[in-house]
Amino acid sequence: MQVGVDEKGLVIDAIATLAYSKSDMVNFILNPAGVPKEIYQPLLRRRDDITGRPMTKRNIAPLILNALEERDDYRDIVKNIATIAAGWDRIELSNDEVMALGVKAKAQEILERHQQFEAEEAAREEAARQEQDREHLLARKKELELLLMMFDEWTRQDQNAQARGYLLQDLMNRLFAAFEIPVHKSFTRNEGAEQIDGAFEIDGRVYLMECRWRQRLSDTREVDGLAGQILRSGGQPLGLFLSVNGWSEHVPESLKQNPHKVIILMQGFDLRTILSEEVDLRDYIRAIVINLSLKAEPYLGIREYLGRKA
Repeated sequence: MQVGVDEKGLVIDAIATLAYSKSDMVNFILNPAGVPKEIYQPLLRRRDDITGRPMTKRNIAPLILNALEERDDYRDIVKNIATIAAGWDRIELSNDEVMALGVKAKAQEILERHQQFEAEEAAREEAARQEQDREHLLARKKELELLLMMFDEWTRQDQNAQARGYLLQDLMNRLFAAFEIPVHKSFTRNEGAEQIDGAFEIDGRVYLMECRWRQRLSDTREVDGLAGQILRSGGQPLGLFLSVNGWSEHVPESLKQNPHKVIILMQGFDLRTILSEEVDLRDYIRAIVINLSLKAEPYLGIREYLGRKA
């Protein structure tokens, strides 16, 4: 709740008018609204500098308001006082019932105005969020269309395995970025002894990535290399082994026999389906991990995944 001149005036009127006695003011307005005792208690005993008489509630109210302005919960307390005033049903506690009813009506008007403003602001924020989402989806669509064209072109070209591997790493980095998944590009560690193709994060979990694009099927030795990198890492990461042309039949069995179930598999058809915008990358990886956790199966093909969602 924004605190303007009207709101400040309302707070002063509410404190000064709704309850005749200072004790009722404390019990039914200040305490329920969350005004700290250290603010109002000294004022209850304070005397006017000119007359020497105890300060009135009308004199105390602006001092309370000034002290509240220094607090982080200032707006919340003002709103609480306005809410109390808008629902005030202890008219008999006031010395002037007509004035108390006027304060109540003013509070209701101010709260209604703020509720309308907040609703309009929420609507504007929601519209802006939806527009931002549309822009993100459009940008993702364009990027995926480009990546798909690149992938298909590389598939037709006769390139060596190393060149394709570097291209695949770059494609995966851009793919994760398109889905707004935090990604870390290829890096070395252990004084250059280990080359990590890349890493990414989903749901707070880190995944190391190994990318292979060779004519032959990947074998257990290659997957074991990724497993070693994972076991030498801190924080218990998982691993994604991506082999565009697939793997030998021994690879899944070897992973299932390994007591450390830390690697999931993906192949070229799965990747192309994601690039074709038929599957959400983040949801697909989550599904593979769940499949690994429940069934110890490191691979969940796109067709099976789509069948489960149907």
